[in-house]
Amino acid sequence: QVQLVESGGGLVQPGGSLRLSCAASGRTFSSYTMGWFRQAPGKEREFVAGISWSGGTIYASDSVKGRFTISRDNVRNTVYLQMNSLKPEDTAVYYCAARSMVVVTTLPGTYNFWGQGTQVTVSS
Repeated sequence: QVQLVESGGGLVQPGGSLRLSCAASGRTFSSYTMGWFRQAPGKEREFVAGISWSGGTIYASDSVKGRFTISRDNVRNTVYLQMNSLKPEDTAVYYCAARSMVVVTTLPGTYNFWGQGTQVTVSS
């Protein structure tokens, strides 16, 4: 079992930056593949970025590639999402997720554990 708590969301102007954090409980955090997803009102939850247990494999969706960076600190049991050059279309609730398998996947249904989400609003 792992419990996930996201933080760092807020209101930011277009072009600005935010860093989301996801703190995980449990001593086996380093064995989990981690992902960030987002869900805008009226839309399905979508994959943003994922990272393998070692950090050696990273995937990002085309919509955020070059702007968002996922990273993890297995000592602090935390995964991060650095978001730069934010756009209004990035507005959504952002969720951290964990899966016990080694492969990074983009499908929400393949992740076992989820945080409660943190709101990111990009607006002038």
